[in-house]
Amino acid sequence: MDSQQGGLGMAIIGFSREDFEVFGIPTFPERMQGIKERVRPKLTVLGESLQPALKKLAKNDVFPHVAKHARRTVNPPPETWVAFGPSARGYKKYGYFGLALSRGGLHTRIVVKDEAPDRPQMAKLLIERADVFAKIFAKHTVARYDRWNYAGIPELNRPTADFWQEVAEALAKKTGGLDVGLGWSVNRALKLTDRKILEAFASLLPLYEITRA
Repeated sequence: MDSQQGGLGMAIIGFSREDFEVFGIPTFPERMQGIKERVRPKLTVLGESLQPALKKLAKNDVFPHVAKHARRTVNPPPETWVAFGPSARGYKKYGYFGLALSRGGLHTRIVVKDEAPDRPQMAKLLIERADVFAKIFAKHTVARYDRWNYAGIPELNRPTADFWQEVAEALAKKTGGLDVGLGWSVNRALKLTDRKILEAFASLLPLYEITRA
């Protein structure tokens, strides 16, 4: 990925239609091979390229981690991603920025997995700030990816206080989590610039900050 004047600008991020079609391969070994050979190298380069700007956006360290899907042995992954989290050692115990590729498109998300030990505190903060978040996100649309079936792009909503209450309740469950963001169809993703990705992450920043509070 080439950037203007050595920084992020209007550079096309460089995914091809064939990269997205990898997730239509039905068998596990062949899909994993496609991910390793086609998609993972591009996510690695993109992660390294976006990291300095995301660190500046978050006003704290973020480290890119490209998914390896090491636990999977049978079911082929329906998506893959680069995660930007606050630890160089891993990302699953923290809230993180996620940039994911699926057959349906490209997705920018804030994610908290059930491995994160601070989920109850995050959920409490989100419930307390639900009304504030409704105002902060009044001009944005987002989607809940925890209810997504990996087909296309999940339905975007203008999030109300009730939306954030429901997200917080899901986060607080014993095996709960958080996965909220926005995405682009394949046709749109082929023309995406690095700046557009950063603008999307910037719109999601208040939610990331809840996971770090």
